[in-house]
Amino acid sequence: MSYLILVRGPLGVGKTTVSGRLAKELGAVHISIDRLLDDHGLWSEGRLSEFLGANDPAVRQAQGYLDSGTPVIFDGNFYWKGQIDDLIGRLRGPHFAFTLEAPLEVCIARDRRRDHPHGPQAARDVYRKSTRFTYGTLIDATGSLDTTVIAILNHLSRHRDVE
Repeated sequence: MSYLILVRGPLGVGKTTVSGRLAKELGAVHISIDRLLDDHGLWSEGRLSEFLGANDPAVRQAQGYLDSGTPVIFDGNFYWKGQIDDLIGRLRGPHFAFTLEAPLEVCIARDRRRDHPHGPQAARDVYRKSTRFTYGTLIDATGSLDTTVIAILNHLSRHRDVE
């Protein structure tokens, strides 16, 4: 049976890294909302309508995998609850949402280690927007990648027959 997982949180918290590892562990497909925004030229002002526009190709990509029984993992900042509700509503079926949390200083430090960092101001701006609300299960992402992934896998195993 297929299901979808949504991983959200601020810049530098580890969304993409965690989602990639989860995809390997679960035999899932990983779809990055940020990449869809870039690939489809949807990012301009950071408005809700732009992010809802990213849901269109996300749904198109995910639906076939879900129909064939393959889990799908989405990652993104998800600044608006409305974007999450739209995405989940269009892909009916079991879903799990996780908000990764870490202090701003941790996110800035992790961003600095990237090949192409976004910078402290971008990290602050995204942090402010993405932490306005929580959605789903809160996961402390201040520790190692393994610790964060294990916390999510443990949650999934308690709530569903997920291997």
